Amino acid sequence: MTTSLDAYDLKLLAELQRDARTPQSELGLRVNLSTAAVNRRLKRLSDEGVIERYSAVVAPEALGYELSIIVEVEVESERIDQLDALKRSFQACPQVQQCYYVAGECDFVLIFAVRNMAQYNELTRELFFENNNVKRFKTLVAMSRVKVGLDVPTQP
Repeated sequence: MTTSLDAYDLKLLAELQRDARTPQSELGLRVNLSTAAVNRRLKRLSDEGVIERYSAVVAPEALGYELSIIVEVEVESERIDQLDALKRSFQACPQVQQCYYVAGECDFVLIFAVRNMAQYNELTRELFFENNNVKRFKTLVAMSRVKVGLDVPTQP
């Protein structure tokens, strides 16, 4: 990414990550810019892909997703077509909140939000046991959510 970010951009991004519903006029007051300047900067940051999307953070428990599960997946083959197929299956699963293709002892790390162990069991059948390219997987059940977020630090 070749976008150059100045101090105003970083302040705006910090404020948006805190609450994306903040009106542009209020953002301007907080970062010492006019509403029009805030609007131009936000449009540029969106157009350049710095801001990927705006969304709401929903409490999983409010929708009945009581368990957070972290899974390490090791693949049988790293052929690109098989890896791509596996990535697509993970992307298509609504219970997979995050998916990382990683270097190290495993090939993928997945973060699941599930209602209960029965739901996770069913997902393991669909995503892992029925996939010939999954060599093994390791399940870690979160005891509590200590820190969850996607905020990117805006200060060094």
